[in-house]
Amino acid sequence: MNIINETNIDTYLARHNAKDLLRFITCGNVDDGKSTLIGRLLLEAGAIYDDQIAALQCDSEKHGTVGKRIDTALLLDGLEDERQQGITIDVAYRYFTTPQRKFIIADTPGHEQFTRNMATGASTADLAIILVDATKGISTQTRRHAFIVSLLGIRHIILAVNKMDLVGYDQDVFTKIKEEFDRFAQVLSLDQVCAIPLSALEGDNIIQASPRTQWYSGPALLEQLDSVQVDSNRHSNALRFPIQWVNRPDSSFRGFSGTIASGRLCVGDQVTVLPSRKTARVSSIVTMDGQLDEAVAADSITVTLDCEIDVTRGDMLVGAEMQPTVSRRGEANLVWMTEQPLVPGKSYWFKQTTRRTSCEISAVRYRTDVNTFQRSSASSLSLNEIGRCEIKLHDPVMFDPYSANLGTGSFILVDRISHETVAAGMFCDASGDPSTSGHWDDESVLLAPRPACSHISNSARCSRYGQKPLTILITGLSSSGKTSVAMALEVRLFRERLTCIVVDGQSLRLGISRDLGFTAEERSENLRRAAEIAKLINDAGQICIAAFVAPSVWVRNKARELIGAERFFHVFLSTAPEVCRSRDHTGQYKAADRGEISSFPGVTFNYETPTDADLVFDTENMTAEQVAEEILARIKTRITC
Repeated sequence: MNIINETNIDTYLARHNAKDLLRFITCGNVDDGKSTLIGRLLLEAGAIYDDQIAALQCDSEKHGTVGKRIDTALLLDGLEDERQQGITIDVAYRYFTTPQRKFIIADTPGHEQFTRNMATGASTADLAIILVDATKGISTQTRRHAFIVSLLGIRHIILAVNKMDLVGYDQDVFTKIKEEFDRFAQVLSLDQVCAIPLSALEGDNIIQASPRTQWYSGPALLEQLDSVQVDSNRHSNALRFPIQWVNRPDSSFRGFSGTIASGRLCVGDQVTVLPSRKTARVSSIVTMDGQLDEAVAADSITVTLDCEIDVTRGDMLVGAEMQPTVSRRGEANLVWMTEQPLVPGKSYWFKQTTRRTSCEISAVRYRTDVNTFQRSSASSLSLNEIGRCEIKLHDPVMFDPYSANLGTGSFILVDRISHETVAAGMFCDASGDPSTSGHWDDESVLLAPRPACSHISNSARCSRYGQKPLTILITGLSSSGKTSVAMALEVRLFRERLTCIVVDGQSLRLGISRDLGFTAEERSENLRRAAEIAKLINDAGQICIAAFVAPSVWVRNKARELIGAERFFHVFLSTAPEVCRSRDHTGQYKAADRGEISSFPGVTFNYETPTDADLVFDTENMTAEQVAEEILARIKTRITC
């Protein structure tokens, strides 16, 4: 190690600390040799200790994947499952240094199933090594990873054409792959591409030029990593200081702590607090090592201000110029990361810097095909799909376009129930984008839309019909008896000389909703249409009985919100799934078991059991008439004038 040659430890540490840091990612298809390449790089760069090499030799003999040689992939594939399967499952980070630079490597999975892990690893990288198997050429995963890399703002690419030993170090093979990659790199504006022919297994062009590729005159891999100039704009960007917490150890001190995301902050600077837009001057910058006159991006500091203004966690200190957008609405590219598809209108947690709020995806603008980079219309996104979406936020958020500021331009979406991260997002600069420059969401200036106002009051309708309007939403699994109960309730209300209308899911799908399928978002849209109809019926003074599966909590809550809580009554049929199956004469449950019907509640789609229903019945031991009788007894005071 270099340290043993140093006579002055302080000099060595000062020189080491002065080196710049390069973060890079390796990505590529399964078996393209990512882990082998990084292991070889670490081994030949002297970044592996003797005891680690000895352990690696033992592991290589145990697994026997490369004969008697050292299997350098085992350095990165730390999980037993990874070693047994010979693939990378999770992101593995490694650190090493050379006399010129310090490096942090993110070795990411290649399988499509783990694309979200790849995107996570790439989110903090300055450079990407995209591996291509010389025996197979450019693959779909190569295109997918190149697209994600471009989307995340990485402009420096090393195209590592690996396994050249298996094609006899053929120059034509290398040239063909390079030219094909260059064609779609131009489409993605990846203009900093360095193609290197190498063999990770044999060590060709890893540390130094290989005699087996004398036709290649470019740099070896480590030489390129040492010399590439990566311009970091974190210091030159405008000030962005998200507040992590208010530091108040006693009554004499009140500071605001966090890490500077970008820019520079000095004592005496005037800053603006967003979103309140109050201004103050910096009195002091405090750190664990004492006070500073100046702090820059990535510094963790505590700031005191010259006046008492309201600042809290999630706020942001910015300079007077180049302030971020403060809005409840934004356009962003999303990488969808979970098996459950995106549901427009569903509420998700939104997390950006230190700020958290709720949000909804109000529209999916388009989906991008990673094979052709063509855009197509879409109503949702599935696992690993990438699309541009419009987001509505419940609180103001301060953000920049991702292309201008990675820290304040990125965010994640989290499921509110499972707390699973469902998407990574990057805010777009919507100005001048033809795809968002229309007026789909603008309100008319001359003819502002407003609902027609009836001249008949609610009290007059109540007096005429002798009843108050109410919507009874009956939910439950398929074959739980919803429609039977709805029809029995209609008969009981009719006998009471009350007027009511039944709206059930099957009837709606034969007409108004016949264009909808059964995905989560289409089920959501089906119930939204039903709720709109129920509201109109209630506005006309009538009672509406609505029978729907309605498997999602948030969709039921949306229906309650649209109709109005004072006019909404929820009945849940909690009949056991096995009983529902035994009643099913349509074959839907068996078809769902065979995978012929997707997103079937209770089988292939989660049914979120209501916890706030007004009434709950198990119809296994009750007839529809008995249930209807109990519902009528319960709602009588709400429908009687």
